[in-house]
Amino acid sequence: MINDFITMMAAGVFALIVVFAARHALKKATGRVLPKWVMPVCAGLAMLATAVRAEYRWFPEFRAQMPASVVVVAQSAESAPWRPWTYLAPIVTRFVALDRAKITRPAPGVVQTDLLLIARWQPLQGVPVAYDCAKGARADLFGGAMVNPDGTTSGPAWQPLAADDAGLKAACNGG
Repeated sequence: MINDFITMMAAGVFALIVVFAARHALKKATGRVLPKWVMPVCAGLAMLATAVRAEYRWFPEFRAQMPASVVVVAQSAESAPWRPWTYLAPIVTRFVALDRAKITRPAPGVVQTDLLLIARWQPLQGVPVAYDCAKGARADLFGGAMVNPDGTTSGPAWQPLAADDAGLKAACNGG
């Protein structure tokens, strides 16, 4: 977050310097002077453009840094009134991923792994889950719940999933 703030401020200062130099050069060359309001407007626009760019680049850059074994199973694109441009192109602010390299098989036909909940400006959170590949179901393994060797869970019940569920596909079929 501090990096985005520093980048935004640097863009504003750079815009001020460029407009100041252009204003000075225009005055020397033609005798005309740009209006005083041009400098703060250009600085503000540069800062806004930098902040918007950082918002849109977060998801692709974060995704590119993840290992190839990590599969994005869901993403949330949002629009907000204080960011009106998001109504044209919503911003991905959070997503759910699954690391196929961390999958274990506690019972036949059952895989266990962590769903990674990733959101901008928030720490990464892992949710332990199990998928029953044969039945197409998922169980969230909170509070020490686990999968028994016979495929049942000690705690939460299996929740049926759609056959095209991205998490089920990633866990059971490798993506």
